[in-house]
Parts: sequence; structure tokens; C-alpha cells
Amino acid sequence: MMTNLLARTCWTALGCIGALCAAAQNPPTPVPGATAFPVEWPASAPAPDNRPISLNFQNIELRALLQVFAEFSGLNLVLTDNVSGPVTVRLNEVPWQQALDIVLQSKGLSSRQEGRVLWVAPQGEWALREKKQRDAQAALDAVSPLSFWSLRLQYARASEVAQRLQGGGAAPGAGGAGGATAGAGGGRWLSPRGTVLAEPRTNQLFISDLPARLADIQHMIALLDVPVRQILIEARIVEADDQFGQSLGVRLGAGLAVPLKVQGNSQTLSMGATNQPAAAGVANGNQVNLPAGSAGQTVNTPATFAVSLFNAAADRFINVELSALEAAGLGKVVSRPRVVTADQTKALIEQGTELPYQSSAGIGVTAISFRKANLKLEVTPQITPDGSVVLDVDVNRDSVGQLTGAGYAINTKHVKTQVRVEDGGTAVLGGIFEETRRNDEAKVPGLGDVPGLGWLFKNRDQTQRKSELLIFLTPRVVADAPASLPP
Repeated sequence: MMTNLLARTCWTALGCIGALCAAAQNPPTPVPGATAFPVEWPASAPAPDNRPISLNFQNIELRALLQVFAEFSGLNLVLTDNVSGPVTVRLNEVPWQQALDIVLQSKGLSSRQEGRVLWVAPQGEWALREKKQRDAQAALDAVSPLSFWSLRLQYARASEVAQRLQGGGAAPGAGGAGGATAGAGGGRWLSPRGTVLAEPRTNQLFISDLPARLADIQHMIALLDVPVRQILIEARIVEADDQFGQSLGVRLGAGLAVPLKVQGNSQTLSMGATNQPAAAGVANGNQVNLPAGSAGQTVNTPATFAVSLFNAAADRFINVELSALEAAGLGKVVSRPRVVTADQTKALIEQGTELPYQSSAGIGVTAISFRKANLKLEVTPQITPDGSVVLDVDVNRDSVGQLTGAGYAINTKHVKTQVRVEDGGTAVLGGIFEETRRNDEAKVPGLGDVPGLGWLFKNRDQTQRKSELLIFLTPRVVADAPASLPP
């Protein structure tokens, strides 16, 4: 064994000595017009991608310059026959890959690296080569046998995945594949010979395609068939109303009846309000009719106090009726719609009343239509990588308003916005604060301005109302995973 090792060592030494003698007898031929410069690179390891290089050549042969790049980078170099010609270059401290691209672009060349081999050829040759490769692959795919694969999906719908494989733009459902929205112009994943069949009863896919394309489809389906995170969204709509009103009014009437004889006939001269003979002291009319108002509410009527003064003959009288009302109201309405939906899936919940009204359906024909007065919550959530939730929210709070000639009016309060909320946090989407103050007064001109007695000739109605609407939104990510089905 020692003899064999000694023999191999001797042969190696003799080979090295012969190579050195040959190099001394045949020195390298200098390139005409080239300027020598020092280039340092390690002998065994390739240069890093960002290692700079300096070049200064005049009319150097392109093949010789590319050989410099090959020795500097430690890569093997393959050139086609059309790679030739002189080139002049001066670069100082430029990354060697950038310098190589500059030299190749100046000569209309392009490179491809496969492992440790660098291929250089004109750009037209690369395009022709790639076209031939595609044509050859297409011809091979046209006669290659197809493979068959079946899969039971766990979370995605088989019909939606089948449409996406065929290039359709199916919208995801509640249990859609990851809740991602498919583009309407998605590309076809199957080859021209590939087919797919979706079985909705068992949620299975049956795919027949080329083996290479089938491997890509399996990888894509593995990315699509994932559980969808769900979100519980709770909205609180708080409406507070505070109302106060005062109203004071009066009715005043006076009457006078004077007996007269005209040409021997008895007559009566009546002035002001008239009395009924059977009901002495009760006036049928008032000279001042300014009763109290409703004080901002429509439920109760004002309280009244009346006094009548008349003589024994009941032909002279005064009627005074005072009316007053004070009303106060405090109300609070809290609505809490809640809905659970999947990530990036729109959810809608609403409750309310549909009000009928008549509409024209033609000449002389009427139809009954309906208008909604609803509480509606429409939201589309999106879970961000940091655990927050981005919500596209549309909240509508309608109520039945006044009755008009065309039907009931609808009072609408609407908020539409996009907000980012932490998981379990609460955001105030918006608020509407409304305050109304009214001071209405009606009086008899002149008499209503008399101090003290002026209250007998006027009425006053004062109302104050405050209303506020606040909308709160709280999303919570539901941390539950459905059980996996056997494939």
C-alpha cells in the first residue's frame, strides 16, 4: 500500500513539472491594443455577487474579455459562434455582474446561468432557442399520457375551485377557499388537454391532466383549501332623546245685549259673543282665541281653567279660559345587531318595517308598493397579519316619520365608512347630535304688549329638544377550527 501511494505522488510531481515547462516554452499571446491592469481573485472560491471589478481595455476581443469575467467569477463559460468582435471598456470599481451586463448589452448579447455554467449568445438566438423549446414541449404534451387525481376538499367548495382552475371568476362563498376574491379574468391553470369535474355532493374534485401540470395544480389547491377565520361583529346603536316644553294660552269673550223698541216693536242689540237663553253665562264665541299648544308632544291636551262673569239678566257677561301645559320627555333606544361572517365575506343583517303606499302602474291603474324602514348592518371584514380587523361598514337606522299625502315619511340615519379596529376593541364610528330650541308667541297687536293684562291677549309655546345618535362597533375573531374530514 505504501508503494502505491509513493508511485502516485511521483507521477503527480512529474505532471506538475511538465506543465510548468510547457507554460514557459509557450507564453500567452498578448491582445493587441489592450492595457494591462492588476486583477486579483481567489483561485478556488467564486467571487461574491457584489465584488467590484476594474477594467481598462482598448479594442479587446470580446471573447478574451468574457474569459476575464469567467476567471474572475470562477464560472465556466460557453460562447456561441456569433459572439465575437472588438470592444473598448473602462470601468472602475463596478460590481462584476453589473459590468458583465453592460458589456453584453453593448453588443446585443444576453446570458443565462445554469448552475456553474454561464451561457452567452445573441438575444435573437435565445428567443429562437426558447421558441423551439416551447414548440417541442407543446408537441410532447400533445402526445404524452394524462394522469388522474382525485381529492376531497376540506374547506373550499369544489365547484368554485373547479371554476378557478378553468379560468373562471367565481365569487367565494361563506366557506370559500380562504375567502379570497377571485379575479374575473383569472388565467387557466389546466392545460389544453386537462379536464376537471366537481362533485358537490361529496365536495370532491376529479382532475385529469399532464403530470407536470398536475403537480402545480396540487400545490395551488393546497394553498386554497385552508380554513377560513370567522369574525363576530357586534354593533351598538344608541339613540338618546331629551325634550321639554311649556305652553300658555287664553280664550277671552265678552257679550252685551241691550233691549230696544223700534216703531213699537221690541228688538235686542247684541254685541260680542252671544249667549244661549237656556244656558246663561255660556259663550258661543270668543273675541280672543289663543289656547295653549302641545308643548312639543302629541299625547296630552293642555289643562284649562275657565271663569264666567255675568249679570242677573244674563245680558252682560265675560268669559275667560286659561290653558297651560308643561311636558318633559327622556328616551333612550339601544339597538345591538350582531352577525358572524368569514374573513373577507360580506354579511348583512336587517330588521324593520315595510310601509305600503300606492303607486301608479299605468293609466288608471294603481299598485301597492312598499318602502323599508329598517335597522341594517352590512359589513365586510378583513383580518390583517397583526391580528387587527379592517371593516367596511354600512349602518342604516330608519324610523317611521310623519304621515303625508303620499304616505309615511321615513327618517333616515346612515353611516358608511372603513375603520381598522383591534381584535376585541371598540370603535366609535360616528355620532349625530341635534339640538332644537323654539319660542313661538301669538298675540293681539297692541293689547298683547300691555304689562300684566297682555297675557289675556296672547299665548306662548316654548320647546327644547336634544337628540344624539352614537354608533359603536366591536369585532371579535372567533378562534375555532373545524374538524378535518378524511381525504
